[in-house]
Amino acid sequence: MAELSQISEFGKILIFLITGIILVALMFFVNRLIAPNKPNPEKLTSYECGEEPTGNAWLPFNSRFYVIALVFLLFDVEMVFIFPWATIFGNHEIIAADARWGWFSLAEMFIFLGILILGLAYVWRKGDLDWIKPKPTVPATNSSIPASLYEKLNLEQSVYKVKDFNIEPGPVANAPVATTTTAPIRKPMFKPTFKKPTNES
Repeated sequence: MAELSQISEFGKILIFLITGIILVALMFFVNRLIAPNKPNPEKLTSYECGEEPTGNAWLPFNSRFYVIALVFLLFDVEMVFIFPWATIFGNHEIIAADARWGWFSLAEMFIFLGILILGLAYVWRKGDLDWIKPKPTVPATNSSIPASLYEKLNLEQSVYKVKDFNIEPGPVANAPVATTTTAPIRKPMFKPTFKKPTNES
């Protein structure tokens, strides 16, 4: 007669987690006891791949890093879904019970991977995976004005100049001079009358 296990599967996972936490805490405690603590300005500087940190740390971040991170995250999450699928697909008991489960899970995974590969092909074709795009995209409009007229307008910078912004109001050219005399206030031509509503019951 087979002996029954006194610890469930979740109990084994709990023991594994508690043991891991205790070992990590023990290593930190031993490191605190043994390691020398002698801070200096060199040790307290921020680490930038072995180079001297220069300038402010709050710099604008290139948006192309976000695109690469999003693509990586997409395929990283894909692996999270593939591992449980592989355990079910490789389970001989489920396949032995009904062989259609194997074909169903295989077709399901091919559909899932196909959608992801289609998304990767779209991003690749769009050029978002290129760090430096070889062809700059020129904006195009459906305007009937020819492009040469815009170029001519851009070349005439001496004619069209932006005036410097000034907070203090200055004299405006060709503006009428304000006079101190005020116009007389006119009374209304009619006197409005209001009737009280009558309560008819």
